[in-house]
Amino acid sequence: MKVRLIMDVICVHSYLGYTRFTRAANRLRAEGLPVTVEFLPFQLAPGAPADGRPLLGVLEQTFGPQAAADALAFAERAAGEGLRLEYGKAIATGTFDAHRLIADAARQGKAELMAERLFRAHFTDGLHIGDPATLARLAAKVGITTGHVPSQEVRTRLDRVRRLGITGVPVFLIENLPPLTGSQTETTLLAALRQAATTKGEHRDH
Repeated sequence: MKVRLIMDVICVHSYLGYTRFTRAANRLRAEGLPVTVEFLPFQLAPGAPADGRPLLGVLEQTFGPQAAADALAFAERAAGEGLRLEYGKAIATGTFDAHRLIADAARQGKAELMAERLFRAHFTDGLHIGDPATLARLAAKVGITTGHVPSQEVRTRLDRVRRLGITGVPVFLIENLPPLTGSQTETTLLAALRQAATTKGEHRDH
């Protein structure tokens, strides 16, 4: 079964949604049902400078003074699901090169590991994931080599996602099912994956 995930690694709803999706997918995999994942890139802040600025300050500047309080409240809720969101350390940045790194990892069968590491680097470790040296270190930790995917290929994928009319993430495109959007629960994602597996089985039988 194939699932396409449209996400950005600086999007907290993508991180939560991806964590829940991974848990659901791993439950199916444990039952012997293979789930393959393809990442489609989305830029939450296209054109954002890659110099790196404190995230809470950028949130307040963009969305108003309540944004920082909302982010910290969200972090408390996420902690209940095992995610540690360190907003005080997080660095706002552009994500084009991070998406390119996921595409490189996909060619080496490690896209899921790379995506999770980038989410964690941004939200938990306070690392600047727009910085080439940081990305190189993260790639080495995951065990991938970089530079296989040209920038133009990433731009083409970003354009393709834009043409789909996607304006917010995460989006879960599970084979044979309508798209699911937003931070779906693990239960919902598991049910959708099971339904897709059943439908696929029925199609194979005919």
